Amino acid sequence: MNKTIINTLITTAFIASLGFAATSAMAGQDFFQQQMTQRLMQSKQKLQQAEAAKGAERQKLMNEHMQMLQKNMGDCRNMKPKVGMSAQETDEWYAEHQKLMAQIMDQLMEEHHFMMDMNKK
Repeated sequence: MNKTIINTLITTAFIASLGFAATSAMAGQDFFQQQMTQRLMQSKQKLQQAEAAKGAERQKLMNEHMQMLQKNMGDCRNMKPKVGMSAQETDEWYAEHQKLMAQIMDQLMEEHHFMMDMNKK
């Protein structure tokens, strides 16, 4: 093969691998945000279990849900973006963080509405 073609192929492969590496570094949540997302799904399931339960079991599940949300809120408060991130990566990190905080607030509101409806009965 011609040396120019080989150099072109190597350069193309290198540029493509850099593109994939940059995309994977910027896209999605970091490890702690992924963990938080999983914990928020677990607390959402706990709330759904509480809504389906009755009596003392309902109260126990509601208390567990509130404890889970309090822990999640505390952990979110302590989360910080990694040092050395670019401005774009930091913006993306904060956007993901805002989504997590919105999910916590949504669950708090769901729980509040559920408790208010329960007290009306």
